[in-house]
Amino acid sequence: MITAQVFNWTGHVLHVPRTRLPEAIKRAELGRTGVYLLTGEKDGKPHAYIGEAEELGERLKNHSGKEWWTSAVLVSASGNSLNKAHVKYLESRLVAEAKKVGVVTLDNGNTPPKSRLSEAAASDMEVFLDFLFLVLPAIRIDIFVEQTRPTKPASAATPSVTDAADTFVIDSPKHGLKATAQITDGEFIVLAGSQARLSWEGKEVSASSYAALHETLVQSGVLKPDGDHCVFVKNYAFTSPSAAGAVVYGRQTAGPTAWRRALDGKTYGEWEAAQISG
Repeated sequence: MITAQVFNWTGHVLHVPRTRLPEAIKRAELGRTGVYLLTGEKDGKPHAYIGEAEELGERLKNHSGKEWWTSAVLVSASGNSLNKAHVKYLESRLVAEAKKVGVVTLDNGNTPPKSRLSEAAASDMEVFLDFLFLVLPAIRIDIFVEQTRPTKPASAATPSVTDAADTFVIDSPKHGLKATAQITDGEFIVLAGSQARLSWEGKEVSASSYAALHETLVQSGVLKPDGDHCVFVKNYAFTSPSAAGAVVYGRQTAGPTAWRRALDGKTYGEWEAAQISG
């Protein structure tokens, strides 16, 4: 189990593996009013459910019949200061945000309506959410993290001279693929207009592999089929050059050698080593 709190924030987050649920239910925090997330996989794809409860522990017991979830994230406040109206508001906002980001399929139906709060109370809940969105990625809950990035007007295939130092390309005539990525604020972003394989070609197709990511990007509209390949219609931030290379090639790929700097042809790995050595 993992607990997370932030200085000057009243919120409390508990991340519980399903296997430790009997132990977790005994904790005082699960007697509080709050919101919760169930996370796992369904049909080999990331899946989640977002709900609210006046007593978190009792509500979790009611979800024992859902076989797909493997962990729960329980969000409450110190002093049990959240009430029913607060958590209904938070639930609605969280469902709407998860649907907007679109990295998981939700077990929820329609987005629940927000409860009517005073302007001051609604403002307090928005601040509560701001802190929560900071905490969740720290415990590896990324369903509210937007991975697409604003698209520049310039073509992805022709980076400007000023951008070339941090621009990397894959150019594979054999596979008919061209892709361009830039490092911006520490993120490895594949640019709109880049090409990728139409489908996953590699042998590794488990839900934990990049095959699932490739399929998710197609289903979410980041990758759009175009003839015999796909095209990135949005800039997309990957966790690593290997993740980006795998999606482009449709198979496991050594990103540090697959991507080459547009400026001089050095591999990403060579460039990174030079950056580290100074």
